Amino acid sequence: MALIPSQILRVAILLSYFSIICNYKAIDMPAHQTYGGSWKFLTFIDLVIQAVFFGVCVLTDLSSLLTKGTASVEQERQLRKLIGLRDWMMAVLAFPVGVHTTVLPFIIIEMRTTHHQYPSRLCGLLAVCSFAVGYVLWMCWVHNVTGVWVYPLLEHIGPMARALFFISLTGLISLYYILGEILNSYIWDSSRSMIDANKDKAD
Repeated sequence: MALIPSQILRVAILLSYFSIICNYKAIDMPAHQTYGGSWKFLTFIDLVIQAVFFGVCVLTDLSSLLTKGTASVEQERQLRKLIGLRDWMMAVLAFPVGVHTTVLPFIIIEMRTTHHQYPSRLCGLLAVCSFAVGYVLWMCWVHNVTGVWVYPLLEHIGPMARALFFISLTGLISLYYILGEILNSYIWDSSRSMIDANKDKAD
């Protein structure tokens, strides 16, 4: 896909996330008015992650277009930092956390239109597990303050079952990370193979 259509698509996705977040915040739900507000829910956190991620994507596109052909060494260095941040967010947050919601089609489109450099598997898994553990600790803190679990299921199971649930959550998000890494490699290895095959035919 050409740069300009991809850029426009990312802007449209970014605007749609801003609209969704505004509408989500406008919903008058009692749970949103209690301790932690909307930030208690992984769905809302994911919406913010996706909005920030696509914001970084748009900023990267704009920086690339503005510096194309005239970039200084410093500008190129800053652009590489943006690209690195974009790729890291895709690998560690946008794909693994977004897999559990309806945002997945946008992520797949982004993965298909732009090659993202994944970190080493160890670093990636450590980062994504840190996010999962951080969210679990946040849920436990909210329960400690309010006496109520964010998700009603946790009210009806014992401590061991809760611990198993939290471990499963961390394991699942790790599997999603590996799935994203494999899918990204498959898409772009296949694309490179097709390009190489076309070159051979042309020769």
